[in-house]
Amino acid sequence: MKKIIGFLCVILSSALLSSCANRSADQDPGGDTSARQTTDLVLWTFPVGSWGNPTAVASMLAAFHKEYPNINISAEFLNYDNGDEKISQAVSEGRMPNLVLEGPERLVANWGERGWMADLSDLWESDQSGRIYENIRSACRHKSGAYYEYPICMSAHCMAINYDMFREAGALPYIDEETHTWTTQGFIKAVEALTAWGQKNAGIVYCKNQSGDQGTRALVNNLYGGSFTDDTHTFYTVDSEENRKALELLRDLDGITIDPSISSSEAIDLFCKKESAMCFCWSVSVEIQQTINHPDLDFEIFPIAFPTSQGAPRLQSGIWGFGVFDNGNEEQIQASKTFIRYITENDIPYARAVRASSYWPVRDMANIYENDLLMEEYGIFTPYMDDYYQTTPGWTEARSSWYRMLTEIGEGTSVPEAVKAFGGS
Repeated sequence: MKKIIGFLCVILSSALLSSCANRSADQDPGGDTSARQTTDLVLWTFPVGSWGNPTAVASMLAAFHKEYPNINISAEFLNYDNGDEKISQAVSEGRMPNLVLEGPERLVANWGERGWMADLSDLWESDQSGRIYENIRSACRHKSGAYYEYPICMSAHCMAINYDMFREAGALPYIDEETHTWTTQGFIKAVEALTAWGQKNAGIVYCKNQSGDQGTRALVNNLYGGSFTDDTHTFYTVDSEENRKALELLRDLDGITIDPSISSSEAIDLFCKKESAMCFCWSVSVEIQQTINHPDLDFEIFPIAFPTSQGAPRLQSGIWGFGVFDNGNEEQIQASKTFIRYITENDIPYARAVRASSYWPVRDMANIYENDLLMEEYGIFTPYMDDYYQTTPGWTEARSSWYRMLTEIGEGTSVPEAVKAFGGS
């Protein structure tokens, strides 16, 4: 009888252990389940700080693989000149990645609107999610109520000037060095001083494609108090007196060129080579990357807000986070969510992910850039972050219409005609 009872206990214990293991495997694709096969995922990242650096990303993925050995993630790296095209091509060919790191204008307003993305609403039920700023939360939520992005970092886009060139040209009196701001009149006077000094290109308004369009939008909207959308983000307000006046100023001001042959990355490169005195596409991440790309960069870069005719500048806010493509493979979707939870629900990997972006957390937490003078300098722009309007309906078409509108103006079309034809209006 004792042998029979003992045998039954062994059977019962084995059944209970098997049940627990199976339940754990079902609930967590990344659990320690030796019986499960490895789930292979592909992460595509745009160059958001060091998230565009293979070595940095490999290090973060290695830490994740140590915790979840049954989920293997490989990374591929995109750029803003052709990244959108590569995503679209991959989807059309049925080889979409699993995870992508980018912002709501793509994840929510573009790919989410097209039905390509998986709903991440369950990730927003954690305690950490409750600490995310409300304006960030709303930007990640589609009008259907689905969440197509889980954010990790945020920033305010700015512009930059060649401080040495401004000093030599006598243009420094036209900027406020303490607040890193200036007025529209100061901008005009500075450009005039630079051209009189002999600098042919004071600034280049690039419009070869939609890359970096946040810079040219902020430039135009700030100059005379214009806007890109209405307050509720339901329609576009490009065709306004304020925006037309700003575009005419940029077209007519000697030293400023609207150049359809130049992309934002090329404009940045020209600035770093001292072929232009200012750059309209800038951020702390760009400065770090360009310092690496241009080891011979020998002038002081001074980040500054866009010039404004009245009040405080309104800077384009940037939000970056993870989206998951809905490829119909539920195991891969759940494994992708496991990775996002690992990055965002634990302070150590989360702080590391934010620092890799060279931006700021999307929730309240201790200063992760203590004694970092560069980050403190750029931190001055965060109070100027404007409302996030990049999820307005028709956003994909509006971005294309914007750079085509600038191209038409650069090629000689009158401002009223080009603005009236703007497709998002």
